Amino acid sequence: MDKPSLWAFPDSLQPRQAELRFNLQSALDAVVLLRAEIPEDAFTAGILGTERMGNGIVIRDDGLVLTIGYLITEAESIWLTANDGTIVAGHPLAYDAVTGFGLVLPLGRLGAPVLERGSAAVVGPGEDVIVVGEGGRAHALKAEVVAKREFAGYWEYVLDEALFTAPAHPQWAGAALLGDEGKLLGVGSLLVQEAREEGETLQGNMFVPIDLLEPILEDMLKLSRRSGPSRPWIGVYVTQVRGHMLVNGVAEGGPAARAGVREGDVLLEVAGQRVAGAADLFRKIWRLGAAGVEVPLTLSRKGAPVHVRAHSVDRNDLLKKPKLH
Repeated sequence: MDKPSLWAFPDSLQPRQAELRFNLQSALDAVVLLRAEIPEDAFTAGILGTERMGNGIVIRDDGLVLTIGYLITEAESIWLTANDGTIVAGHPLAYDAVTGFGLVLPLGRLGAPVLERGSAAVVGPGEDVIVVGEGGRAHALKAEVVAKREFAGYWEYVLDEALFTAPAHPQWAGAALLGDEGKLLGVGSLLVQEAREEGETLQGNMFVPIDLLEPILEDMLKLSRRSGPSRPWIGVYVTQVRGHMLVNGVAEGGPAARAGVREGDVLLEVAGQRVAGAADLFRKIWRLGAAGVEVPLTLSRKGAPVHVRAHSVDRNDLLKKPKLH
């Protein structure tokens, strides 16, 4: 893959050392470029692509890199590039579907400094933050926290409380969110639109709070995933339209597709309980038990009720596993 094209934020949007209480250069150099190549026959290749590029954050003295997991899911090769030009291969060590975090182990000396982890609890709406991508100060953006709230992703993903910032960083995947002490508060996940007053929208980014890493870090290092039973996954993609949960896609060959769920269906109930929004839908599925549990669904198809039973699976079982180098 070629080197990214040269670009920079306007100087007025870049953080300045004179305005900060921490070593800005060290924080910038802790964020590295991450490139991943994924096999064409991988489960996620059709959705996420076979070439993925984003950021990684060095969080330990041994060079361990934290990133957003979709960058490295099913990767067969990973390359990490530090701001000084050092390039080393990386091994996709772990992925956690619940938080979305991923870990990469450098297979050589990266030489980048460590970014200290903080807590998202110290920052709230209206407070200033810095979003850091690889490439130094030119790719660092002064931003503001515009919201802290629940987030539900159509791919059966829920965060009880995510961080939302604006303006948007164009290379958000795996970017580092820093507070006023220069500590890591979150990891970049998405480009989002925030609804404002009078129908206006504001582009921003969603960050996964770093607080979610600590309880699972040791499991990820030892097991490549969190310990305990996996959540049931049925492979249904939904969006809320006028208060109804519309199925706008199903994973090919997944449990929902095999059970007969179709694009265009309206999802009404899980196990006889009415659903109210994506987060409620997914939580009702997860409360039924671990992966493998049967998930009864009530649908509306062209105005007629349809009852199906999806036999859930562990989504991780569908993913290609990393090979040791």
